[in-house]
Amino acid sequence: MEKELNQENFDSAISSGLVLVDFWASWCGPCKMLAPTIEALAEEYDGRVSVCKVDVDACPELAARFNIYSIPTVLIFKDGDEAQSIIGYHLKREYTAILDGYLK
Repeated sequence: MEKELNQENFDSAISSGLVLVDFWASWCGPCKMLAPTIEALAEEYDGRVSVCKVDVDACPELAARFNIYSIPTVLIFKDGDEAQSIIGYHLKREYTAILDGYLK
C-alpha cells in the first residue's frame, strides 16, 4: 500500500533506500488512470521500494519545492537524492524497468 506524504513526513520518508513518489490530484484524469499502476508497484516492490503519494492540492509547498508543474509526476529518490523524474501517464512496464535498474 502506498504511503501518503505531507510536509511533515516527506523528508524522513525519502531519506534512505529507493522511494517512488507520485505527485497527483483527485481532479486529474491521468492521475486516476495511473493510480492502479502505482498500487500494483507498491505491492510488487513491497520491502524493496517505498511507494508514496503526495496530493499536490493538500501539499502545494512540496509541489513547488520539486517544481511540479504537470501531474501526474513521479519522482524517484535514492537515499534522499532525486534520481529521476517521470512526467505524465506511463505504462507499468516502464516503471518496472526504471525501478529494476536502480535495484541492480
